[in-house]
Amino acid sequence: MAKAPFWEAPIESLDRAQWEALCDGCGKCCLNKVEDEDTGRIYPTNVACKLLDLSTCRCADYRNRKAIVPECLRLTPRKINDYVWLPSTCAYVLRAAGQPLPEWHYLVSGSIETIHEAGMSVKGRAISELHAGPLENHIIEQPL
Repeated sequence: MAKAPFWEAPIESLDRAQWEALCDGCGKCCLNKVEDEDTGRIYPTNVACKLLDLSTCRCADYRNRKAIVPECLRLTPRKINDYVWLPSTCAYVLRAAGQPLPEWHYLVSGSIETIHEAGMSVKGRAISELHAGPLENHIIEQPL
């Protein structure tokens, strides 16, 4: 009997490399958010962290990201449910809920391009914070 792929295992059982491999490369978690100081409501924007490579939707300096962008968050199996702003399509969110990865996820499809082809990444829809100006000018109605 064949062993199930690691991405079907409970997230708590994954080693660090397997956890990191779950990232689908959508880039959505790297989009800046605007929080209303009065209500606490979080509004999505189309403005990406300066480290997000907008052509690949991957961090350009993942290893050193916390030194360059101190507010960058590290997703962990224990904290995944704390980040309610993560998209419902996020592989971490899906696996934490016991759901399967979507067909466009590279671990399922075998290609890192299928997420872009399916329109599930921010590729072609985001702007770098280096060029965006005030975040308030980039609030969008629906998250990307």
